[in-house]
Amino acid sequence: MELPDLIAGLTSVKGCLGVETARTASGKEVIFAWFEDKAAVLRWYHSRVHQATMKGAFLGYEPVGPLAHLRDDVGPIMAIASLTLRGSPAEGSGLPISQISIELYAPLPGGLHFGGRFAPDALRVDGMRDYSREVPAVPANR
Repeated sequence: MELPDLIAGLTSVKGCLGVETARTASGKEVIFAWFEDKAAVLRWYHSRVHQATMKGAFLGYEPVGPLAHLRDDVGPIMAIASLTLRGSPAEGSGLPISQISIELYAPLPGGLHFGGRFAPDALRVDGMRDYSREVPAVPANR
C-alpha cells in the first residue's frame, strides 16, 4: 500500500492550524500537526485520508472511541505522528514500517521566539514572548 498524501489531507481539515514534517537523527519520519481543538482532531481522525491510512497500516484493525478520554473543550492540540520506514510491510501491516506512534500534546504557557516560531502563528500560547518586536535598533554609527 502506498501512503495517501497525509499533508494535503491534514491541511484540508477545518481547524488544522498548520503542519510541519521532519526526519530525526534516528531515522523517524515525523509529522507535527496543530489543531484548534478536539473537534478539529476528530474531523481529521474521521477523514477519508486518515481512515484509509489506518486501514492500510493495521490490517483488520477497527478503532473504537477516539479521544473519548478528553473533554470536549480541550485545545489547542499538537499531534505528532512518527514512523520508521523499512523495505517491506511488517506482519499485520500493509505499510512498510517498523515503528509508528501517534502522540498528543497541549502547549504550556510561556516560551519565546525571535524571527518566527516552529508552531504556526495561528496557535495562540499564553505568555509567549515575541522578542522580534523588542530588539532595539542598532545605532547607525557603530
